[in-house]
Amino acid sequence: MSTPMKAAIFVEPGRIVLDEKPVPDVGANDALIRITTTTICGTDVHILKGEYPVAKGLTIGHEPVGVIEKLGRNVLGYHEGERVIAGAICPSGYSNACLDGLSSQDGQSAAHGLKPLGGWRFGNTIDGTQAEYVLVPDAMTNLAPIPDSLTDEQVLMCPDIMSTGFAGAESGNIQIGDTVAIFAQGPIGLCATAGAKLRGATTIITVDSLPARMKISKRFGADEVIDFNSVDPVEEIMRITKGRGVDVAIEALGLQSTFESCLKILKPGGTLSSLGVYSEDLTIPLESFHAGLGDHKIVTSLCPGGKERMRRLMNTIESERIDFGPLVTHRYGLDQIEEAYDLFANQRDGVLKIAITP
Repeated sequence: MSTPMKAAIFVEPGRIVLDEKPVPDVGANDALIRITTTTICGTDVHILKGEYPVAKGLTIGHEPVGVIEKLGRNVLGYHEGERVIAGAICPSGYSNACLDGLSSQDGQSAAHGLKPLGGWRFGNTIDGTQAEYVLVPDAMTNLAPIPDSLTDEQVLMCPDIMSTGFAGAESGNIQIGDTVAIFAQGPIGLCATAGAKLRGATTIITVDSLPARMKISKRFGADEVIDFNSVDPVEEIMRITKGRGVDVAIEALGLQSTFESCLKILKPGGTLSSLGVYSEDLTIPLESFHAGLGDHKIVTSLCPGGKERMRRLMNTIESERIDFGPLVTHRYGLDQIEEAYDLFANQRDGVLKIAITP
């Protein structure tokens, strides 16, 4: 008989509850991780609200920090008791998509090897990380040892929001000396701000309205922080850039309004780097798109995963290039996860990220 464990389970739109499930069996290429810290993501809230469909009974969550409990017989180079993380995106490493540098779109079961969002398995197509244990598939592709000098909370942002936010800067191909605008300074937008700074942007303009987020935005590298409740951010950005527009605009919220604003402030030939998770169709305003003749680029990114990506992100933290500690604003036990969801989904009490510990 399988040992039971506690897990946050999707029941139906509007209901994620703590219940019991069996501890997963370990396949030859898998690793069983005992979760020591995880968190709740904005995407989990989309699932909670029924805006992103998943199977009923699925364990939610995709940001694991933990300790190896058991290794599959084929998994080499790791040992039980080792502290590790795995990315929110856990590619197989062998699909056509992975071998083509598109590991987030990993369709290992498809003949052509491609599947939109296919690399996102935790809390999407397989049981996720808001539990006492999680099974990591293709462990040798995905497990990244945590340096002894780093705490769980220091690496908690690596599996998803740090990787995603940095991807917004990377996909935007930010160059040294660029002017960059970032709409929304939630956790992913803040990480995009930090990524833009690391990429060499010399003028970073961010947009939000919450004082706590605006303060952290400055700390993470913003040169100008615009309160959209006080001024029109498009007009203000065009004023700051003397009518030139920005080289790269990063959309980090997932709304039609912020997507349009990003397009309106782009210079000719600029790049709109989209990170938002959209819940309805987008439209492109003709005037801002210059009839399709403005040499603009619109690129999207899904959080890069795999152990090498995680190693590089942890290197950035260990070298003290950035400290994401301020993003953890609340701490709850796994037994309190329904309360934590209520707080996070309703964005109360200045919440940014919640550390969940079993």
